[in-house]
Amino acid sequence: MTTIALIRHGSTSWNKEGRAQGNSDISLDQDGINQAELLAKRLSSDNWNHIYSSTLERAKQTAIIIGNSIGVDIHLDDRLRERAGGLIEGTTEEERIEKWGTDWKDLNMGLEQIEAVQKRGKEFLEEIVLNHQGEKVLVVSHGALIEFNFINLLPDFPTKHFGNTSITIVKKIGNQWTCELHNCTKHLEGNNEEG
Repeated sequence: MTTIALIRHGSTSWNKEGRAQGNSDISLDQDGINQAELLAKRLSSDNWNHIYSSTLERAKQTAIIIGNSIGVDIHLDDRLRERAGGLIEGTTEEERIEKWGTDWKDLNMGLEQIEAVQKRGKEFLEEIVLNHQGEKVLVVSHGALIEFNFINLLPDFPTKHFGNTSITIVKKIGNQWTCELHNCTKHLEGNNEEG
């Protein structure tokens, strides 16, 4: 049985501004670096065999901070990138309404289809289960990719927006996915920074 910890990257300035990041290559801000360090400290109390990360800078930076702390090399994988945001990348909700109106979500904005995000995520996760039997694997990715794939794997599990540096632990037992920990950010408790 493979244990997979799905981790959302630390915060960025665009997170704070409410800007759609998509595949824009945004770095962590100082809060995001601090969050990743707190997460790394939490993860260092356990033995993890592998770290996989999105190739986007904010996820990669988060993974490097964790990897340096726990002494595990990072494998980059394009399938873990965030959902491509098309025309809305770099915009806030207010800017989208100003430019395209309140019904902008009904327009073709060139966003990557949810099914396509789920397909690449599921393919990646199935590969991890196949190649890392009995191991513990960290996967650093993005909010939409984690959310869409979590819903796909565990459709009856109540879920909410995944926080920065949240950990969600899933396992595949037989043909069934289970969730051991969901959207947990307890490592940030006592940290005054919002993320």
